[in-house]
Amino acid sequence: MIGILSGEGATNMADIGTKVLFIAGFGPIDRDVAKSRALYGDSLGIHFKEDAGGYLYTGALQGAKHFALWPLSQAAQSCFGSDSWPDNIPIPQAWLEFEVENVEKATADLESRGYQMLFRNKTEPWGQTVSRFLSPEGLLVGVTFTPSLREQK
Repeated sequence: MIGILSGEGATNMADIGTKVLFIAGFGPIDRDVAKSRALYGDSLGIHFKEDAGGYLYTGALQGAKHFALWPLSQAAQSCFGSDSWPDNIPIPQAWLEFEVENVEKATADLESRGYQMLFRNKTEPWGQTVSRFLSPEGLLVGVTFTPSLREQK
């Protein structure tokens, strides 16, 4: 397994006939459904369907435009200007970004609902404007405006 993940060894998924086409699904594993529903449904306006077991889902969002393995040191640099994640803030296990129409408005709305931003309305060197916070599940969540993802190709 390590060889497949690290690229070492003779076997990787492409060699055995598997080609990743797109991200088929992603979602947090929530410990508090009400808090997760409040963030993703109420605050971010994602409309979910619900099955009999309480599984909330949607197929209405467009797919991921960017997938990356983001080193914690780089996430810390982006959020706090330091290569170290602060000891008093839980370390996120994953990151998720939502492209929004207006970052400033989305940030203000989320803050009015009690979400504490790690930082607000920062313009990254690659032109993305982003505000980030930790979700109830411990994901590093961003609301973003990314010009390069909006350009027609």
